[in-house]
Amino acid sequence: MIETRLKPTLSVFLALSVAAPALAAPPAPAGLPLDGPATPDACARLGFPAYGEAGGRRGPYALPPAPPPLQSTPSPRGEISAPSIPPLPIPPVERRVEQPRAPQSVVVTGSAIGRPAPYPGQPRLDTERYPDATPNPVKRTAEDPVSTFSIDVDTASYANVRRFLNDGEQPPTDSVRVEELINYFDYGYAPPPNRQPPFATTVAVAPSPWSPDRQLVHIGVQGYELPARERPPLNLVFLIDTSGSMSSPDKLPLAQKAMDVLIDQLGPDDRVSMVAYAGSAGAVLAPTDGRQKLMMRCALGSLRSGGSTAGGEGLALAYDLAKQNLDPKAVNRVVLMTDGDFNVGIADPARLKDFVAERRKDGVYLSVYGFGRGNYNDVMMQTLAQNGNGTAAYIDGLTEARRLFREDLPRSFFPIADDVKIQVEFNPAAVVEYRLIGYETRLLKREDFNNDQVDAGEVGSGASVTALYEITPTGARPSTDPLRYQPAARARGPAGELAFLKIRYKPPGEDRSRLISQAITSRDRVADLGQAPEATRWAVAVAGFGQILRQDPWVGADFGLDDVESLVQGARGDDPDGERAEFLTLVRAAEDARHPVGRR
Repeated sequence: MIETRLKPTLSVFLALSVAAPALAAPPAPAGLPLDGPATPDACARLGFPAYGEAGGRRGPYALPPAPPPLQSTPSPRGEISAPSIPPLPIPPVERRVEQPRAPQSVVVTGSAIGRPAPYPGQPRLDTERYPDATPNPVKRTAEDPVSTFSIDVDTASYANVRRFLNDGEQPPTDSVRVEELINYFDYGYAPPPNRQPPFATTVAVAPSPWSPDRQLVHIGVQGYELPARERPPLNLVFLIDTSGSMSSPDKLPLAQKAMDVLIDQLGPDDRVSMVAYAGSAGAVLAPTDGRQKLMMRCALGSLRSGGSTAGGEGLALAYDLAKQNLDPKAVNRVVLMTDGDFNVGIADPARLKDFVAERRKDGVYLSVYGFGRGNYNDVMMQTLAQNGNGTAAYIDGLTEARRLFREDLPRSFFPIADDVKIQVEFNPAAVVEYRLIGYETRLLKREDFNNDQVDAGEVGSGASVTALYEITPTGARPSTDPLRYQPAARARGPAGELAFLKIRYKPPGEDRSRLISQAITSRDRVADLGQAPEATRWAVAVAGFGQILRQDPWVGADFGLDDVESLVQGARGDDPDGERAEFLTLVRAAEDARHPVGRR
């Protein structure tokens, strides 16, 4: 349970242009606890008579009407019902279907070639969209010694890849973001001793298992874990896609179960509002304190899918609601649950990018959770998460929901640093070439590192970030020829330095960044991968797996999934949650997916 202070108020919805006043939280109806099973009778007494009814209530959503002013009113039996909430006015939005202009890939998976659809009513032709990210090139240090990127603690790609492999499918290459596979795991990095600076770094250099002439530079960044008593209250707006595309069991029903897990974690000082969107958007639940879990569960249970997807309207409404009820002492966050298939109103990722980038200035974070298959729009999810000062995850089952909203809740919801950037300068005297593995959609310009106006990723309490570079040390054969008309690089930099690592971050709510730096030296190098720390060996195994799945041109054919399995077996270590054992099953599933029965 999240430790928080009690707030005896319940905000209510008013017009978007008017600040919402506080209203004392109404008592539960006689005989009803604040929490318990969301039965049809209990929910009807709380003002949700549609709970459990066939068809449910369709948008625009609003609680049942009651006479103004907004007050608790007695029922015919003398019981006290919750206050009703008028629907919020919808900002004017252009209503036309637009094709996304952002780079993307449209993939056709196995269901399009005669395999049965996983769920009734699901289209056989899959049109999932993924960012078109070409693997990073090899760069010659003498010509371009500096690499800069925004951190990424998202894990959406790992769960999505797992979904494909568990279905017996090879994941589309563009669905594989190697850094998100790597960052799915806990590496046990040493934590920082204090809150400032909020990061501690771990580095190691070891031989590459897929290229004998090259080495891998492993960079681990561990975030400070806030004690429970220091965590601020949560002020959340659940934004729930209830369009017709969310009807299958792995979409809206799973999203409802996932949010139910999150509701379990709320404390009395936390607040939750709910907005649903389909053909239009509307309010489902007023800001409600964390004690009234039954009210929240009933609001969730009242949702049914139907209509087109007015995602832009829903986002605008959720952000305006969050801004109205902004609590400067709380974590103010919109929590979006969707398959990303926006097809009405603002549906262009380029326009949504500008929208969420502007709204993050209000101090509202964005968490994006993807669901389902067939029409999953990863392009949209990445656009929203990367530009909305937030994180993205994919929920392929209730186990993943429990991991995100129970075990990893502090990492997902309590930021310790914003706009976190990493810059590595390689020493031409020691490193001829380098290649950043992954982070293709997170690359920044060199000058962006010191520019505090350039947005980057956020890091939550206790989260870690892992990055790998493949380098060609001096004396080894490079993959590129030296320039004919350029002078040879002169040795420079302190002796023994391979590279210089810099991390720039902003404390939450501050505008000026701070800097952490350290050298990466020959003392961090081991002669054999088997001598490297367990964290390095595990990160290398996951990186090798991801590069094979996305057919990375820099990993040769002589390094295969059997080599990944050998690395995994030697680096599993302590695995209390079974995540590393599960990864081993995915490696084997990837081999099986290459030769599926009936399609050889």
